[in-house]
Amino acid sequence: MIKFENVGKIYPNGTVALIDVSAEIPQGDFVAVIGLSGAGKSTLIKLINKMHDVTSGTLIVNDVHVDDSLKGKKLRKFRRKIGMIFQSFNLIGRTTVIKNVLAARVAEMNPISSLFGIYTRADKIQALEALEQVGILEKAYIRADQLSGGQQQRVALSRTIAQNPSIILADEPVASLDPITATQVMSDFEKINKELNITVIANMHHVDMALKYARRVIGIRDGRIVFDGPTSSITENLLKEIYGREITDDDIMAK
Repeated sequence: MIKFENVGKIYPNGTVALIDVSAEIPQGDFVAVIGLSGAGKSTLIKLINKMHDVTSGTLIVNDVHVDDSLKGKKLRKFRRKIGMIFQSFNLIGRTTVIKNVLAARVAEMNPISSLFGIYTRADKIQALEALEQVGILEKAYIRADQLSGGQQQRVALSRTIAQNPSIILADEPVASLDPITATQVMSDFEKINKELNITVIANMHHVDMALKYARRVIGIRDGRIVFDGPTSSITENLLKEIYGREITDDDIMAK
């Protein structure tokens, strides 16, 4: 369970990113966060794993208060259950796909094994299973920089799965991909969400992707939640309220 109670975020330069945000996200939900650039979508996601600090209000994630007391070893343990997917993939291109996925296991290893990259048989099996879950097992021993953008994002998702998270946060996960590849990657998110009951919260630029794959939409405008409900209830008028204008072709994935 993720619970925002009147959460606000003001950056040190005075930028107000979120205002009085309240929402509850139960385990296993698939949520798309939509809105204009600068509306506060990325900030909302990054508060959940404490990449940014809450300025006001209360944020509780998996029964843990995400506040100033969460730091050091306690913070590292907390983050182990929260996977993060970025638009830029964040892979080590010069090493193999399986080694990129195995990097998710480092937090669970002793310092010596971590330093020398000594993984157990169970770790390797888990990494291969994670690759199989997103359909790229055959790429396990290929260098990551030899893969397409879509394949690299699926490796990033596999690495997150190998982390055994209860939550996956995705910050514009398909923004740099072509429409066909974006559909494949979003289908992987949908599959993982359903089969493993992992909560997925994705900050989405393209409205059609959000409505096709998420079960719930949170719309943010100028730092405030202006819509929170099932994707099935979204209308053109609601989208206009979220975006503050008519939806344009730039807001919709090209067909």
